[in-house]
This record gives sequence, C-alpha cells and structure tokens, in this order.
Amino acid sequence: MTTKKFQKILIANRGEIAVRVIRACREMGIASVAVYAADDRAGLHVRLADEAYALGEGSLRETYLNGDLLRQIAIQAGAQAIHPGYGFLSENADFARSCGTDGLVFIGPKPEVIAAMGLKVQARQIMADAGVPVVPGSAEAVTTSAEVSAFAQQYGYPVAVKASAGGGGKGLRVVTGAAGIKEALEGAQREAQAYFGNPAVYLEKYLPAPRHVEVQVFGDQHGHLVHLGERDCSLQRRHQKVMEEAPAPYLPAEVRQRLCEAALKGAGAIGYSNAGTLEFLVQGNDFYFLEVNTRLQVEHPVTEMVTGLDLVKAQIKVAAGEPLPWRQEDICWRGHALECRINAEDAARNFRPASGRVTAYETPGGPGVRVDGAAYAEWLLPSTYDSLIAKLVTWGEDRQEAWERMQRALAEYRIEGIVTNIPFHQWSMAQPALREGRYDTGFLAREFQASTLTAASPADDSPENLPTTRSFAVEVNRRLFQVQVRDLDQPAAAVPAGNPHATAPRRSRVGRKAAAGQGDKVIRAPLSGSIVRIHAQPGDQVTAGAALMVLEAMKMENDIPAPASGKIKELAVAVGDRVAAGAVLAVLE
Repeated sequence: MTTKKFQKILIANRGEIAVRVIRACREMGIASVAVYAADDRAGLHVRLADEAYALGEGSLRETYLNGDLLRQIAIQAGAQAIHPGYGFLSENADFARSCGTDGLVFIGPKPEVIAAMGLKVQARQIMADAGVPVVPGSAEAVTTSAEVSAFAQQYGYPVAVKASAGGGGKGLRVVTGAAGIKEALEGAQREAQAYFGNPAVYLEKYLPAPRHVEVQVFGDQHGHLVHLGERDCSLQRRHQKVMEEAPAPYLPAEVRQRLCEAALKGAGAIGYSNAGTLEFLVQGNDFYFLEVNTRLQVEHPVTEMVTGLDLVKAQIKVAAGEPLPWRQEDICWRGHALECRINAEDAARNFRPASGRVTAYETPGGPGVRVDGAAYAEWLLPSTYDSLIAKLVTWGEDRQEAWERMQRALAEYRIEGIVTNIPFHQWSMAQPALREGRYDTGFLAREFQASTLTAASPADDSPENLPTTRSFAVEVNRRLFQVQVRDLDQPAAAVPAGNPHATAPRRSRVGRKAAAGQGDKVIRAPLSGSIVRIHAQPGDQVTAGAALMVLEAMKMENDIPAPASGKIKELAVAVGDRVAAGAVLAVLE
C-alpha cells in the first residue's frame, strides 16, 4: 500500500484525526510528523508520531493556524506532504496554495476548488449552473437587517443566516421573526469572523424539518470520480452533528440514486480530486444542495465500515499522483454503520462543554466496534479546542444489529474525571423514533428535554473542580458491586442508569466554601474561554436567568445567565478577554 513519492508526511492537526492519519501512514511505511501547541504536548498524536515539533504557546492563530510555521516545520523535518485533517487549515485555499509554492504536497483538493467551494454563495451558483437543486437563497452576501427583512418578505420565515466562508453549523443563526433579525445577523457575522476570518453571511430559506444527507465523493488527478454512498447526519444539536449513519435509513432507492448522481455531477463540475463531501437537505422525495466540504469528514468511518475501504490511505495515494484505486463498479456496500460523537459536554446543562483530567479511560470492544480517539487515562483535556474526545462506531449486518452494538458499546465505555455526553447518547439509543429512523434535523430541539438527564456536575463549576471520585470493586455476600467513593461533604454527581462508569468533576471543599460565602452576588466563568459579547453594563437592572454575556469555549458559545435579579455592581471583563474557569465575570449588588 505504500507510495513511492512520500517518505514522510506532516499532520497539521491534533487529536483523534491526527492519530487516524498517523496510523494510516504507519501501515503504509510512511514516517509521520506531529505538531503540538503547549497545552497539547501530552497529546496521543504526539506520542504516536515518529517525530513531533512544538508550535509554542499562544492562540490558535499562533499555533495550529499558523500556516507559515507549519510549512517551515515540514521543510525542517524533511516531509514531502502535509495532511490537514479536518478543521483548522483543511479548507484554507491560501494554505494549500502556499504548500505548493514551498514544494510541499497538500493532501486535499486543488486550492482553486477549495476557494470556490469555500464561499457558499459562489458554491451555490456553481451547483445551480451544473443542474444540482439548491435551496432558495440570496445571490450575494448580506450586511444589513433590511436585506434580511426583504428576503423574509419574499420567502417567509424562518430564514437561515449563514457564514459564507464556512460550515459545520458555525456562523449559523435562524430567524423566526422580525424581532430576532438584528441579533441573528450580528451573531452569525461575529461567529463567522471568529471561526473563518471572514464575517460575510448569506441567506437561505430555512427548511424546519429536513433530513441532512451527504454523499462521499472521491476523485483523482486523472479525471476519475466515484461516489462512496450516502450518510445520514440528521441528529444534530445547535446545528452540529452528534450521530451519523450509513446508509441513510429508509431513503427510497430512487431518491438515493438521484442524490448520488447529483453529487457526482456537482463534483465533476468543479474538477474535484481527493476526498470530499456534498451535503444536501432532503425533504420528502426532493433534495437541495447545502455545501461542499473540501476535506475528509469527521464521520468518514461509517463509510469505511460499510464499504471496507480506507479513505485516508486513498487520500495519500491520490495526492501522490496515483490513480484512484477503485472504479464505481468496484464499490459495494455491506451492512449498516453508526457513529456517536463522544464529546466532553454536559447534555443536562444545554450541552455545556467541559474540560479537566481523564482519571480513567477504557474503550469498548468486541465484534463490529471501532473507536477513533485520542484520550487516555491521566490525559488533561485542553479547553482550547473542540470538545470531541472520540468517535464510537459500530457495524452490523443490518441497522438493528448496528444499533444494538452501539447500545452495548456505550454501556461499556468508561470515561472518568470529566463530563461526557455518553448519557445523552444512551438516551438517544432508547428513543423508538430514532431506532426506527423517523427523525430529522429538528428532532432533538423538539424531543430532547435536559430534565430527562441529571446534571453530571454542580451548577457552579470552578477551577477547583478537579475529579476526586474513585471507583472500587466491592464484594458483598460474594456478589461484586462497582462503588464510587467521594468526600462525604461533597454532593454526589449523578450516575446514569446502565452506565456506572460515567462520572464528573466536582468542587473541592475550599472552592465550595468560598462560593457559599459569596452567594449569588458573584458571577464566575463556568469554564475557560473567551468573552465574545456583553449584554449588560454596570448599573443595569437584570432579572434572574437573563443572559449577561457570551463565553466562547471549546468552539461553542455559551450564555452566562444572571443567577438572581439585581443591579450589576461591577463588570470584571471586556469583549475579547480570555478567562479561566472560576474567574469573576461580574458582581451584583
């Protein structure tokens, strides 16, 4: 499987996707080079790579988004190519172009294709010209509330305000009425600037209950192009995927065929090469183009499981100039695969992201179970990055077997010391509508109630929230019990039924006493992050539960609510400030 052109590849990424690429390189006999920021020095990708280079301290733009530094390290290490993974610089046309200028191969599509598909308004027009159906939307970027209002008058509410330079649910706001236009427009522009360095947004008619179905395509530099089937990614929260499956359940064969043909037509129109995904919204038997992801997708493992193909190895071989190793007639699909994204999030508290030290880590196994991850026991999960810990994937001869294996695997997964969304996934797997494939992108918004889960951590997180839970095996009358032991004066964190290993961090005695003495007057950061918006100023009267500011942490925006009604006495932060968990944000009189 080795390729003669590459002896060494630098992976310009971190976490589980970096580990995934490193493993593919090792199987192909290619040396791997990892890079790491200061808070990622102990990352598993650093441990597994043949070489590792420091990116230093600083922000994302100074580390993983520093294209000049990454190329410099690649040249210093003697690498011939750079694999960008997903996220970060994977869809940055300038970075891809500069790699070529420096004599490095960018493992992905051509820079001009990335640029064309990176601007969503332009991408929509290209697809429409190619005969691919698109959702009604604005022909150009919009900047004013009046433009949003005019669009809504023409197409009706709801309206989606979307980042032109990105995707993945970032820079997306839904406007349901005139009163929400200004806030949605500003929020989408702010998030678009933060994540993609471009505040431009455009408008689409928002389909309230579609299915989100995408088609994996793959092309080479010799004009060959194939599709590898579709994936259903409809189970989403905050417009971000939480579970994916392949093939899409209960999709009529005729619709599936038209969908895959449209994907090939769209990819062919832009001369696509390497791995890519065309995403669609499906409403009944109709579908509409959403966007092109010019990279490997997070959910690529489900396609690998049902096709038996290795997409990362194919990426490397195609980037080296080799012909695509398959033709369309060679590809066949067998069985069904599911993927649950295991995130450091507390679903009972609006999916609030979490960080901390993993005190115990055991992955599930057995037939048809795969875990793509980068966590291990005693690993300190940084708060700087996405909350994704691992991807739990199961395969079965049919959807029912894959589902049952996922339920078993979730029950076996043991992660202690940090909050995870495993209890949420267990709830999902128990829902009859999901099990039967009767769901759409609005399912969680309609059906999931945080109250169905017990918060896995106290309401007032603080930097002292280090895990102190320890698990013991205890025999009573010859029967074995798993027991969790905590300090007697600490409230026990909830443990979901069916998963005795899911635990959460709690406050230390010192931190709890301090908070108790301050009551509801001092508002603290629930986790480390950056202040991106402030709604209230000193002297303002606020009501309990009102959002005072927005804290961005682990690539998610989190409202910071007033714990009680009162007047703001002091504001301790400003927009742009980076704060640690437990830092004072404001004080009420």
